[in-house]
Amino acid sequence: GQRVVAVSAGGHHNLALTADAAVFTWGTGEGGRLGHGEDLSNQLLPKKVEAFAGQRVVAVSAGEYHSLALTADGAAFTWGEGGHGCLGHGEDLSNQLLPKKVETWAPGQ
Repeated sequence: GQRVVAVSAGGHHNLALTADAAVFTWGTGEGGRLGHGEDLSNQLLPKKVEAFAGQRVVAVSAGEYHSLALTADGAAFTWGEGGHGCLGHGEDLSNQLLPKKVETWAPGQ
């Protein structure tokens, strides 16, 4: 099996980070908080977030209705319910069904 190195609990969902930098989520899929794209179903078992293929995730955090991840190159990604601006994508308050890079700290910003 894979060794889990970090976990985070949200209101109704959870995230786990494995030693090989994979992100797994489970719980309520509402609003896209699990990061599995159009699949908003509840996950009863941890499911890998495929959107991070090729990325080295080093930290994860679960909010009440959204999720965050930090990659080794210093990029922050958020997904889930975008209301109140909690995802950090400026005027775009839409739900993000897949992890989306927060551009505030992108080169040239």
